[in-house]
Amino acid sequence: MKVQHWGLAWGLAALCCASAASAQGVLERISGGGKLVIAHRESSVPFSYIDSKTGKPVGYAVDLCLRLAEVVKKKTGKKDMQVEFLAVTPANRIAVIEQGKADMECGSTTNNAERRQKVAFTVPHFITGARLLVKSGSTIDKVEDLNGKKLVSTKGTTPLKAADQANRERLMGITILEAPDHAKAVEMVEKGEADAFVMDDVLLYGLAAGRPNPGALKVVGRFMTTEPLAIMLPKNDPEFKKLVDEEMRRLINSRDIYPIYEKWFAKPIPPNSTTLNLPVSYLLRDFWKYPTDQVPF
Repeated sequence: MKVQHWGLAWGLAALCCASAASAQGVLERISGGGKLVIAHRESSVPFSYIDSKTGKPVGYAVDLCLRLAEVVKKKTGKKDMQVEFLAVTPANRIAVIEQGKADMECGSTTNNAERRQKVAFTVPHFITGARLLVKSGSTIDKVEDLNGKKLVSTKGTTPLKAADQANRERLMGITILEAPDHAKAVEMVEKGEADAFVMDDVLLYGLAAGRPNPGALKVVGRFMTTEPLAIMLPKNDPEFKKLVDEEMRRLINSRDIYPIYEKWFAKPIPPNSTTLNLPVSYLLRDFWKYPTDQVPF
C-alpha cells in the first residue's frame, strides 16, 4: 500500500510540475536562460522565405520579429539570449504556436476570429486580399471565369476556404485543388495543372517576381477577401503579448516601420534583386493611424 501511495504522490507531483512548465510564460522562460523560437515560412515572399543564396530565412515579417526579439532581450536582461528559427508550413503553423514549439510566427498569417480561438495576434503589419494568379495569356479575369476549370490554393489558408465556400454556395463547378505550399501552387499554374492560384495578392506578386520568367504570369480579379496579416503569438501569455504589442505600436507610431516596409516592397530583394513596387496601401495607412491588435474579421 505504501508503494502505491508514494507512486500516486510522485505521479501527482509530476503532473503539477508539467502543468507549471506549460503555464510558464515566454519572458519567464527566457529570464531563466531559455531561447526565443521564431517560426518562419519558406516561400511567403516577401514576408518570410528562404534566401536560396544564403539558405537563411529573410523577409519583412522576419525583420519585424528580429526587432521584437531585441525588445525581449532588453526586457529580460538576457544579452546572450539565443534566437532559433523553426520552419513551418501553412498547414502546421497554428499548431506549432498553440503547442508552444515556437514563440512567434513571422510569416503572412491572417488574423481572424476562428484562429483567435487557438492563438493570439499582435498589431497587423500588412493588409491584403485574395486575388488570382494566372498565365499572362489567360482569358481568366475574375473568379466567375473559372467555371468548369481548376483552381489551386495552399492547404490550411483562408483563401482556400473562401474559394471552396464560394464554389459550393454559388454552384460554380470549379475543381478546387490543394497544394502543400505556395511555390508548388505557382508551379501547377505554370505547368497547366491548374488554371489559377488564389492567394493574398501581395504573395502572388512576390512569388511571380521570383520565378525564372515573371512575365509569364499575371495577377487578376477583384479582392475576394480582406486579410489583415499579423505575427502570431501564444494565446495565454498576456505579459509577452503586451510587450510585443507595445513595440509594434511604437514601430508604427514612430514611423520606424516604414523603412523596413520599403526595404521589402520598394527596393530590390533577394535572391534575384527583384523589386515588387508595392507602396503602403490606403487600407494599411488608415489602419496604422490607430494601430491596434483588434480587427473586425
